[in-house]
Amino acid sequence: MLTEGRERAVLFTLAAVQFVNILDFMMVMPLGPDLAASLDIELSRLPLLAASYTAAAGVGGFAGAFVLDRFDRRPALVLSLLGLALGTLGGALAPDLTTLALSRVVAGFFGGPATSLALAIVSDVVPAERRGRALGTVMMAFSLASIFGVPAGLELARLGGWHVPFFVVGGMGLAAAGGAWWSLPPLGGHVEAAQRSSIRSTFEVALETRSLTAFLMSSASNIGLFIVIPNVAAFVQGNLLFPRDRMSTLYLAGGAASILTTRLFGRLVDRFGSFPVGLAGTLLGNAVTYSLFVLGTAESPIYLFFVLFMLSGGLRNVANQTLLSKVPRPEARARFMAMESTVRHVALALGSSLSSLLLSTEGDRLVGMHDAALVSIAIVSVVPVVVFALERQLRPAPATAIGP
Repeated sequence: MLTEGRERAVLFTLAAVQFVNILDFMMVMPLGPDLAASLDIELSRLPLLAASYTAAAGVGGFAGAFVLDRFDRRPALVLSLLGLALGTLGGALAPDLTTLALSRVVAGFFGGPATSLALAIVSDVVPAERRGRALGTVMMAFSLASIFGVPAGLELARLGGWHVPFFVVGGMGLAAAGGAWWSLPPLGGHVEAAQRSSIRSTFEVALETRSLTAFLMSSASNIGLFIVIPNVAAFVQGNLLFPRDRMSTLYLAGGAASILTTRLFGRLVDRFGSFPVGLAGTLLGNAVTYSLFVLGTAESPIYLFFVLFMLSGGLRNVANQTLLSKVPRPEARARFMAMESTVRHVALALGSSLSSLLLSTEGDRLVGMHDAALVSIAIVSVVPVVVFALERQLRPAPATAIGP
């Protein structure tokens, strides 16, 4: 067990790793209209960029499920970050949609395992009773990416072209790999038990009842959300006439609200459990999705809706990730996280692809967001039911009384 100071240092290192990883994924969607104009891409095809990344991350996660637990977590994480950085740097040189999508495949293949390893390390070093708060710290990376990374990327693209954010984030990935190697302790206590396991045992972990329930939770959440998320920037600019030069402040506002509340959400999960916190996030998220994408007009309070959308995502993410961290045994932790990463990223790819099927382009407008939003709400509404079932499955069995 690490000292309190060393544990804190590890968590902030992992938050930095997640910041780069999440920013690499997040920055493409707000840049969508810029990419469409520069590379002659139809707006309705932009979700395919997210789908190419997430599908590759799913494949990378599946491959990692068979090998990640057999190695010390530190070098495995560094290798994943190096691959992510090289894929992102390659994207900066892409001349068309096909080449850019291929570069996103490379970044995704390594980015998926990087996420799995970071979450496995949190579970390795932090006891279960404090894990919600710890994951809240690491998941502040999502808020930081929104409040600093995405606005900065949008400004860099406005000033120097869409290539610049790719170069910057790729360089940050290389720096994060060096920082992880320097600051993380050796984390190989699980290796001996993992090396005694077989390929068959990996499938046995994945087919446990509670694992299947966890995968269902992750699938429903991510398919539902990614029907709408890749289209936020294109929709608010094209349909709601939100100015391009104010997109940075929009993401700044959403990220600021999220970063101020993420650790609070972790404490709420530790105190009340994942179900009530996740349910609150789902209800809020569905209300905002309907208000913004179904009822939204140019006069709508877009800043307010976007801030609430980000807060709802924070509630759901912290609740779900804390619950997922309690599913696997220590020697199977990275395997389970890698399998969950596979399921999650395939779900993200399916959600992005489904949004492309539901949407079409009419000038600068996206047509079909009304239907896409309703489908998203219907799918996401299943998640609290699954969370409730998974929490029940993870409760310790009551002790059996022994006779006198």
